[in-house]
Amino acid sequence: MSLSQHIDPEELIEQAADHPILGLLEHPAGKHARAYHSGAHAGRYVTEPIPKYKIPQKGTDAEATYELLSSELSLDGKPTLNLASFVHTWMPKEATKLMSETMMVNLCDQDEYPATMSFHNRAVSMLADLWKAPTEKDENGKRKPAMGVATTGSSEAIMLACLAAKKRWQHRMKAQGKSFKEPGPNMVFGSNAQVAIEKFARYFDVEERLVPVSHESRYCLDINKAIEMVDENTICVVVILGSTYTGHYEDVEGMSKLLDEYESKTGISIPIHVDGASGAMVAPFATPELKWSFEIARVASINTSGHKFGMVYPGLGWVLFRDNEQVPKELIFELHYLGSVEYSFGLNFSRPAHPVIGQLFNFINLGFEGYRRVMQSDLQNARLLSRALENSGLYQVLSEIHKPVSSPSAATGAAALIQQAGSKLTSSTQSHEQLNQHSAEMYRPGLPVVSFRWSEDFRKRNPNLEQRWMQTLLRAKGWIVPNYNLSPDLEHIDILRVVVRENLSETMIEQLVYDIITITQSLEKQANDGGFRHLAELTSSKHDDSTAAKDAEKSTGHHNAAHDKHRGGLPKDSGVQAKGYAKQC
Repeated sequence: MSLSQHIDPEELIEQAADHPILGLLEHPAGKHARAYHSGAHAGRYVTEPIPKYKIPQKGTDAEATYELLSSELSLDGKPTLNLASFVHTWMPKEATKLMSETMMVNLCDQDEYPATMSFHNRAVSMLADLWKAPTEKDENGKRKPAMGVATTGSSEAIMLACLAAKKRWQHRMKAQGKSFKEPGPNMVFGSNAQVAIEKFARYFDVEERLVPVSHESRYCLDINKAIEMVDENTICVVVILGSTYTGHYEDVEGMSKLLDEYESKTGISIPIHVDGASGAMVAPFATPELKWSFEIARVASINTSGHKFGMVYPGLGWVLFRDNEQVPKELIFELHYLGSVEYSFGLNFSRPAHPVIGQLFNFINLGFEGYRRVMQSDLQNARLLSRALENSGLYQVLSEIHKPVSSPSAATGAAALIQQAGSKLTSSTQSHEQLNQHSAEMYRPGLPVVSFRWSEDFRKRNPNLEQRWMQTLLRAKGWIVPNYNLSPDLEHIDILRVVVRENLSETMIEQLVYDIITITQSLEKQANDGGFRHLAELTSSKHDDSTAAKDAEKSTGHHNAAHDKHRGGLPKDSGVQAKGYAKQC
């Protein structure tokens, strides 16, 4: 969550008076009115002012409170048009009903809610099966079962997986009589990594070894550079199944083979954690023959977000371990609580049960074939958008899910795997539909994400235009499309990105393409008459030296800088900037 700081209403009033625009507003109740609610329905419900930043002395009836807050929430963007987020925004009404009926259930109360715990256990088993967890038995006839737990999202899941990796490394160093304090642990991952991985390293004192991305590495982890960064103090290599920047899958199998070679030379075994926040719920259905999961022996743990392509409302994540030896015993708390013995592995205790119930609903309601249809549809719509943008000549598309694997430049690495997978599926009579031009196996693997930027030709013709203006102009049309820079060493490249989710239909794609192209053409048309300068002023507050304007400048993105959301934000430079994509799971 974003940190917020206490707001002093008096200071807020002074800032508003100093603001060149807000200072023009003359409230009938005087300048202090800014510290109080003045709802659209206030005349019908409210007899006394309701403070915004202090708990009211007296309460307000439920209907009035609902209208007051509901009206203000209308300032938010529409979730359906939020193409910046991977988070799912729609579920069937039956799922919504089931989840609303269980919103009060606490998942940590295992003895009180045994049916709910059973749902959790079933979901873990379903994911273990989906991710090809080993089922073999040892010489004594015993099986080491995969194990897992629900989390609030992939951020917590990554923390747990990496904590387990750190503890296993400590045990290994102790067993060898070596220090685990000097020089200390490290972990290797691409500079495009999700910020939760950096957060783990920073919070739990693990050295970050970031692998720079390049055009040649497809804007994600370069496994040949990564292998040069590992040593005996490396707790794990994190491989991302679906980069948040461009949707590319990193090469899990290729990284594993390099680590196998490293172990054969040094005797040092380094595990892989797969960050499958999005891809772990896309790849098994869209490209089921792709090797990335527990079928690779070096993969110790996998995380995913149920609220992304698991298609559940937020917030739900999962982390699974290939067997019970991957979670050191000291990380599992034995709790004697509410008359029963419970075993807990998590960063917090209480958590809502309804997202887990929603996940099981989806598994049963959709089944494998239902999930496959959704993923195929998402990828098909993403390809439609990609081709339209490229065909316009105005845009270069960096994501590659629209490129056939049969092309000469594609038949290497992960793409070759998919080509082989396509051959396997074609030659078999599996329950999947016959491969055709719409099958994901016929294209390079990746998330249903479209990352694009102005073409070089367009940039040369219009050197005074800035691509970031597209974000503001698309927001005026209702679309939320982020513009941001790639990770090191490609920070000089900025891209626009669209996440294609289940509720983004082909009709909506057509409208989005129309809006993107017409806005771009309009910008180019105005480039020569200086009209674009007004947009430059609109999208930047740097020309304004007032105190309030400087406060507003702290915020970035598609939001109104003067909105209440930014008034409780921390001052600039209150933290240390993440090197990767700074959004939590």
